[in-house]
Amino acid sequence: MKRISHNTYATVFGVAYLGLMTNLLLLASCLPFVVLLVITDPALSWPMLAVVAPLCAPGITAAFATFRAHGEGENRVVRTFLRSWKRSWRKAMLLGVVVTAGLVVVLVDVRFFAPLQAGVAVVPVLAVLTVVLLAGALVAFAALAEEPDAGLRRIARASLYLSVRRWWLSLVSLAVIALQAGLFVTMPAIALGLTAAPALYLAWANARYILRPVLGDPEPARARPAHHSV
Repeated sequence: MKRISHNTYATVFGVAYLGLMTNLLLLASCLPFVVLLVITDPALSWPMLAVVAPLCAPGITAAFATFRAHGEGENRVVRTFLRSWKRSWRKAMLLGVVVTAGLVVVLVDVRFFAPLQAGVAVVPVLAVLTVVLLAGALVAFAALAEEPDAGLRRIARASLYLSVRRWWLSLVSLAVIALQAGLFVTMPAIALGLTAAPALYLAWANARYILRPVLGDPEPARARPAHHSV
C-alpha cells in the first residue's frame, strides 16, 4: 500500500485552511449585511440591506486577492486578506456603492413595470441589465484584486465589456452565486462556514480567465493535429 507523501498532506491542509479561514474573514467583513439577512425579512428590509451591501465589496476583493496569492505559493491567508482589504477598501467600496445603486434602480423599475402592459417588453431588458451588472461586478472585483492601483473607470469599462464578451463564463459564475444564495436560505450555517469560499473561488477563477486580455496572460495553446508520414 502506497504511503501518502508529506507534500500531499501539506497541500490538502493548505487548501482546507484557505477555505475555512477565507470563510471566516469574509463573514467578519460582511457581518452587518449577514446579520440583517438573518434577523430581518429581506423583502421588507431591502433598503437597509442596500445601505450595508457595499461593505461586503472590500471583503470580496480581499478574498479574490487571497486566492490569487495562494495560487502563487503564498500560504499566509490572514495576512494576505488583511493587506489586500487595507489597500483596496476605498475603491472596492465605491464599486460596491455604484453596483448596489444600479441594482436598486433596476429592481425598483422591474417592480414598477411588472404590472403594466409595457412590462412585457421592459422587464426582460431590465433583467438582462441586472445580469450584466452582477457579472461585471464580479469581474471588476477580480480586476481590482489584480491591479489595486488601476483607475476605477478603466476597471469598470474593461469588466463590463469582457464579462459580456465571455458571457458563458459569467453565467456559470452567477449560477454558482445563485446556488450559494439558495443554500444560505436553507442551510445558512453551511453556506457561511463551508461553501462561501469555494463558490467565490470558482467565480474568481472565471473572472480571472475573463480578464486575460487585459492582464497580458497568454491564451492556452491549442493542440495541433499530428501529421504522420506514410
